[in-house]
Amino acid sequence: MSWPVAELDAVARMRVLAAALPGAFLAEAVLDAPFDRVWAVAADLENELPRLLRTVRSVRILRDDGEEQVADITGRFGLRDSFDVVLRSGWCVMQSGRVVGGMAAVAEGSGTRFAFLGALRVPGTRPFGPVLRLAGRPLGRGMHARLRDRVAEG
Repeated sequence: MSWPVAELDAVARMRVLAAALPGAFLAEAVLDAPFDRVWAVAADLENELPRLLRTVRSVRILRDDGEEQVADITGRFGLRDSFDVVLRSGWCVMQSGRVVGGMAAVAEGSGTRFAFLGALRVPGTRPFGPVLRLAGRPLGRGMHARLRDRVAEG
C-alpha cells in the first residue's frame, strides 16, 4: 500500500502554521527580486528585522547553534522577550511565550513569494482572531514595502 505524499514549500508550510494558530495573520506578496537577494535581507535578523518590522526596536542573537538560535527582541514600546528561533534557507519561525512570528520565501518565476506571519500566544486570543487578522494586514503590507526597498538598495 502506498500513501499519498504531500510536499509543501516553505510558504505553504507557513500558511498551515497560520491556520493552526488562533489569531494569526499571514501576509504574502511576490517581490520582483531573486530569492537569494530577498532572503539575504530577511534572514539578517539583528540588522534588518528592526528596519522591516516597525514594532521591533532591536534584535540581539544570544545563542547561535546553526539553524537553532535564541534571540532577545525588544519592541518599540519597551516590551522585551526571549525568542526561540529556527532559521534556515527560506524559513524562519520565532516564538516566545507571548508571540509567534515567521517568514518564509520561495522562488517564483524571476521573483520571490514572501510570507510574513504574526500571532499572539496569550489566553483568550481565539475569539479575537478575525480582528487580529484584520489588524495584521497593514503590518504585513508595510513589512513587504520595506523589504522591497531594502532589497532594491542592495
